[in-house]
Amino acid sequence: MVNTIEKPSGHPLADYVHRLETGGILLDESSENLIEVVGILKSYGVVLDAYSNNLIYIANQQFLVLFPFLKYFNGEFSLGKLWQHWNHDRINYEYAEYCMKSMLWHGSGGLDAYLDTDDFKQNAEKAILAKLKFNPIMLALHRLFPGFLPEMVRQMSYYSGLGQFWRVMSDMFLDLSDRYDRGEIKTVLNTVEHIQAALVANAAKPITYAVEIGGQTYDILPASAELTFLMDTGVPYVEAIFFRGTPFPGTISYNAQVQQIPDQQGAFCYGALYADPLPIGGSGIPPTLLMQDMRHYLPDYLHQLYQNTLRGEDDLRVKICETFQKSMFCVTSAAIRGLMPHPIDSGDPEHLAANRKYLEGWMDRFLTSRIYNVNQ
Repeated sequence: MVNTIEKPSGHPLADYVHRLETGGILLDESSENLIEVVGILKSYGVVLDAYSNNLIYIANQQFLVLFPFLKYFNGEFSLGKLWQHWNHDRINYEYAEYCMKSMLWHGSGGLDAYLDTDDFKQNAEKAILAKLKFNPIMLALHRLFPGFLPEMVRQMSYYSGLGQFWRVMSDMFLDLSDRYDRGEIKTVLNTVEHIQAALVANAAKPITYAVEIGGQTYDILPASAELTFLMDTGVPYVEAIFFRGTPFPGTISYNAQVQQIPDQQGAFCYGALYADPLPIGGSGIPPTLLMQDMRHYLPDYLHQLYQNTLRGEDDLRVKICETFQKSMFCVTSAAIRGLMPHPIDSGDPEHLAANRKYLEGWMDRFLTSRIYNVNQ
């Protein structure tokens, strides 16, 4: 039996604190939620596979290419693919770059910290000089503006880091779908447990990055930096994409006098757990690209669920976004459970008190989120 503190939490989201203390999750348990979460994560897994491959391709093959016009072709350019690209009959890799740049801008975590070290600067400089060895004009510009190319290398590091993170997440979600098809996943809690187990299993997976120039390999993120999947890419990703995000043009004023946007990045609340799905499809709403990508890979059972609703497919992208938001609360549940300071079945009152404090800290951040909306 799971132990819990006898005194109820006084937090406004106390119900969710108590859920997590007793082994529960943030999303309500229902058969419809199970179909939605597993189905959308199946689609998301397919899209993440494409995003991951492209980010890693750019990091490895477009290193310090100032005008990478063909970066979305993964080295497989043809006139037919160019025509598809111009007609938007393709994966919207721009959204992957949007997420990468959000992580770069918000920072935090071991990856961001390492990119400020002398070790990284030395590695970057070696790679830059090797790349520009036969380009005297660019070498001169590098000496004139010594901060420009190192910043590009920083960005390439995030391309690679996010690509490696999404590689793990894609496999995790596709494996979840396979298990559901085999009848092994029967509840939303099973879904969260699957994600939690995969996060824990891959937590220490190393994040490294090296480029090959002139037949020689140059380390950018060496193994000696000891960067890992969970703490150095996973947690910063959750912070930047799930919580902080960026304000969407057209939904909020960028006028500094209006003061609708906080002056501190840490106060941003525009991420996946907060965003209103209704504007999806509108101009300037980056997640529209993701919803458009996922709609191509919806499993039949989820597509049928959407078709049986009042509007059918008329608001399909909004429905996908609502479902995606539910799934992200499941992923967040897995992260919260996995990072819990002490086991929830601990009999030590101090351990339980520490868990309570930890969970209430998370709930502070959910106060303005859509946690109530996804559970209506």
